[in-house]
Amino acid sequence: MMRLFVIGAALIGGGLAATSTYAVPSTAPTNAAQLDPAPVGMSYEFFTFPSYHTNVTATPQCEKNLKDASGTWLPIRIGGTTQDLSYTVASDKDAPKILKFEPSFMKLAGQYEGSVTLGLNRGHNDVQNTVAAARSAKEQMPNLLAIEMGNEPEYFKNDGQPIAKGTWDAATDAASQASWQISIGKAVGNIIQASNSLQNPPQWGAEQLLNAHNSSAIGYVKTFSHHNYPGGSIQSLMSHANVVKNMNTFRNDVAVAKRAGKQYVFGETNSATGGGAANVSPSFGAGLWVADVCLRAATLGISRLYFHHGTIGACQYCWWGRYSMGAPYYGAMFATAAFGGGTSIVPIDSGNSRHAAYVIFGADGKPVRAALYNSDYFAGSGSRGNHVFVLTGLTGESVKTKKLSAASATSRVDQGASPTWGGQKYEDGTCKITGTETRETVAVEGGRASFTVGASEAVLVYL
Repeated sequence: MMRLFVIGAALIGGGLAATSTYAVPSTAPTNAAQLDPAPVGMSYEFFTFPSYHTNVTATPQCEKNLKDASGTWLPIRIGGTTQDLSYTVASDKDAPKILKFEPSFMKLAGQYEGSVTLGLNRGHNDVQNTVAAARSAKEQMPNLLAIEMGNEPEYFKNDGQPIAKGTWDAATDAASQASWQISIGKAVGNIIQASNSLQNPPQWGAEQLLNAHNSSAIGYVKTFSHHNYPGGSIQSLMSHANVVKNMNTFRNDVAVAKRAGKQYVFGETNSATGGGAANVSPSFGAGLWVADVCLRAATLGISRLYFHHGTIGACQYCWWGRYSMGAPYYGAMFATAAFGGGTSIVPIDSGNSRHAAYVIFGADGKPVRAALYNSDYFAGSGSRGNHVFVLTGLTGESVKTKKLSAASATSRVDQGASPTWGGQKYEDGTCKITGTETRETVAVEGGRASFTVGASEAVLVYL
């Protein structure tokens, strides 16, 4: 066993704090999940993408901060409900009923320095139009990673999409996807991102599509995508045990895709559907969820998570745009820094407690960072509890740490309670880093070191 899990007690600040002990593997175990160069990604709603990249001042700097933390530009996905619509809107705050776009859209997307997954229309059942759009994307986007055909097809029937006339269920959708994969694939190659459903697998999932498709259709698939919005209160959302339970829902679907040689991604995810929950999604607790879900998903082999950003000015879960800055951005920065340059990851916690511990390994197989998270809920009143994480198997005489913190799990940037990441903040309107970075030194004795993490806080340990 690579994990040693012991509960005890330590005297902290005049009181008792629970303690858990974890063994850090000296080399990456054989079951360590391989990491994508940039697991933390961004999904832009199709009709809002141009405005995010031409009208929102913070966008280029926010994207660059994430790139600087990981060494790789974050991947973006352009899609959502409006990818399945065919209109021009007067205001970028109006979600269109119909949508038309032209090659200039592709040109703008092609200027992004990272990879781009592009969602195209399947709902209108005009495969030749989508083939033409896919060809245009392939020609004008040197950064094109994948093409989606349709967003959340399980809702096509209720949305009145023409393709869903008559019988429309998971089986008919699977047949439709197979046919479209061949048509689009012949035009642009094996870069299809399939599935793109929100309903939990196995229905509408990768396993079902693999069972229904022939080798020709599957040959054009590069990636299987699923969407995930857990919802709930701040407390239930940020609970580590709940994060583990939610991610385990996808364990088999991911494994099936991997056995077929395909990547598995969350093509769209965030804290709650419909642009987010007003009392939950802008909170620091939602930011802690971002950090934990990225790390846990990666341990299952989910290559990338694309966090959705919708209508500008009406998007509760947006990292930037609705408010100048959103607290969840801090969680994204934490996870990105934890992954940065790493090649594999394992969880070393039990998975059923409030306390999370992950180890990230470098190209040489040696541990480079440990991410520690205390999901005990702190609402800002009374005494803030602590949890002591004891790591064993460490080398050297000391390690450095960097803390993700806020006044409480309910803290919000727009209410004057910005989180801090290593003592620093991100400036409203510009996303520029302000303040001096703070790293603490923790002594290592006999290969052991103790890290005190407050309730609703996380710490990154540089090994």
